[in-house]
Amino acid sequence: MGADDYILKTTPPAVLLARLRLHLRQYSAQPATQVAPETPAVQAQVQVHKTLHFGLLCIDPVNREVTLAEENIVLSTADFDLLWQLATHAGHTMDRDLLLKNLRGVSYDGMDRSIDVAISRLRKKLHDNALEPFRIKTVRNKGYLFAPNAWESAIP
Repeated sequence: MGADDYILKTTPPAVLLARLRLHLRQYSAQPATQVAPETPAVQAQVQVHKTLHFGLLCIDPVNREVTLAEENIVLSTADFDLLWQLATHAGHTMDRDLLLKNLRGVSYDGMDRSIDVAISRLRKKLHDNALEPFRIKTVRNKGYLFAPNAWESAIP
């Protein structure tokens, strides 16, 4: 698994510091070719995401900012993460189970309405029509669809 050392919880701080310095020296002294390859999970975490643009909608994952027609849209962390999931899969229907697994690591139990509530909040903040949404659409018995071509005008 790549472990080089084992440190007990009761290790004195001076010993911990000495071991950390040793490992840092060893790691920095290794040529780049000897560094262990990263697992796909680690590669996905360090991958830099680029800003997404859909007409007047701009989603910046680095600064976690969303703008619509140059208006800054304030989103909670959970709402931003949901929007990012939908936008990175624009044009594809995402079901509740997949959204819950990706966002919270839990499976959909058939009763949880938190995704529906979050979608409703997103629609309101992104000026989508509540009665007939055209930006984040509900696909009956399937899930939700982020419409990539529905962002040309700011307010319907």
